[in-house]
Amino acid sequence: MLRIIYLILFLVLVIFGIAFAVLNAEPVELNYYFGSKQIALSLILVIAMMVGAMLGVIASAGLFVSSRREVAKLKKSVELAEKEVANLRAIPIRDDH
Repeated sequence: MLRIIYLILFLVLVIFGIAFAVLNAEPVELNYYFGSKQIALSLILVIAMMVGAMLGVIASAGLFVSSRREVAKLKKSVELAEKEVANLRAIPIRDDH
């Protein structure tokens, strides 16, 4: 059921994207450092969004890597604590009273 909802949402986004591209098909002049070029407005906007998304992923990659390291460190700490608890449970209790 969830796959169907995702498929419907994806199709709606594709339809909106196609409509957006058709409505913004007029060429605009893109000026960059080495010259300029006539490109469709929708293409420029899509490229800008893709570049922004890639920069966002690159910016968050450091956070992701550091959190994975912390998770690995905490897992080792938990394993050590579990081994210590198991060793303490294995020691027989002596009552000298």
